[in-house]
Amino acid sequence: MARVGGGRGLFLAARLLAFLQMSSSAFEVNDQSGKVCIIANLSASFSVEYHTKSGQQLTAHLALAQNAEVLANKSSCGKENVSAPILAIGFGAGHLLQMSFTKTSKLYSVDELTFIYNLSDTTVFPNSTGGEKNVSQKTNIQADLDTRYRCFSTNRINMSVVTITLSNVTLQAYLVNHTLSGNETVCAADKTPTTPVATTPTSQTPTTSQAPTSPPQNPMTGKYNVTGTNGTCVLAHMGLQLNVTYLRKDGKTGLDVLNFVPVNTSFSGSCDHSSAFLSLTFGRTRLVFQFLLNASTEKFFLQGVNVTTALPSEAKETKIDVFNHSMSELRAKLGNSYKCNAEEKLWVTDHVFVNLFDVQVQVFKIDENKFGAGKLHTSTLSSVVKGFNKIGKTCKFKHIGVFFSESSL
Repeated sequence: MARVGGGRGLFLAARLLAFLQMSSSAFEVNDQSGKVCIIANLSASFSVEYHTKSGQQLTAHLALAQNAEVLANKSSCGKENVSAPILAIGFGAGHLLQMSFTKTSKLYSVDELTFIYNLSDTTVFPNSTGGEKNVSQKTNIQADLDTRYRCFSTNRINMSVVTITLSNVTLQAYLVNHTLSGNETVCAADKTPTTPVATTPTSQTPTTSQAPTSPPQNPMTGKYNVTGTNGTCVLAHMGLQLNVTYLRKDGKTGLDVLNFVPVNTSFSGSCDHSSAFLSLTFGRTRLVFQFLLNASTEKFFLQGVNVTTALPSEAKETKIDVFNHSMSELRAKLGNSYKCNAEEKLWVTDHVFVNLFDVQVQVFKIDENKFGAGKLHTSTLSSVVKGFNKIGKTCKFKHIGVFFSESSL
């Protein structure tokens, strides 16, 4: 495995630590048969005004902690015309964030957001009067049915003495086929007004940026791995292509396309029992993939991607550093691999995405440094939808009106 040494290694370690600290958390609510009905990835922080025993007014700050988990006894998939779906997340010493959902014929929404906080938690509320408080409020979180709601932007919700700040949110209730939809509803804050402009494509390599005369070819498949204390914890074979749309100095729009060349790509990473990082560096570009383990379902998934890259000199901003920590992609059971022979897009922002080609990934449970054995599946429509087969889990396709999802395989 290619290694990054010296100061560069320290920089990478710091980046990985920052990635972990900023990352959102993934939550699922299951019905009695174990099928998923609510999925949510989000970051949340809380600002709470409270009074001390001496009558002084203070402000406490807390965030959705690493130990946050879905409370099964308070969460529910709901019953049609009887009760609403509820996602209840417990964290810290007796704190709870709860979302109750409702729907119409076309939309679903977070009808009410509730926060219950424990003033007896003296680490957060020193010298407080104790007891439990709760606040709730309607929200502007809504999406079309059978789409996932996505909002990278900060959403501050004021509730009297409490302010809740949500960010990096991806969620969906009323799931079809018990998995996230391939379509999404984007919040208003993530939509930036644009006017039609001429687009000039460019192609980035580690040293030059030139305009291609034809569409970029698919990248070569690279083989990458991460080794932890118990052996290999990330095994990934995939072709990588970064696509960035940027504003040029002349006000027009440029397109930068970069194919990673495996022989010139260094890789590193880290892992523990529930999270793993894979960092890949090619020239002036670094991609960091973060995988998480859902212990309750025994599935791993890609939760986040960081992109750092230099753009051509014609760009108004010649360097970008962006991330999306609200993904739920490349999902598979522990011991199995996720495999997709078709092209897949990982949207980092509205202007940055990573294309994956011929991807096969396995995380956490890997025996003998090999992908887990899986039954090969082929579709009866394989002649129409190219590349449809799987070992472990397979990618989603949305072509010619046919939608294949993980749960249908």
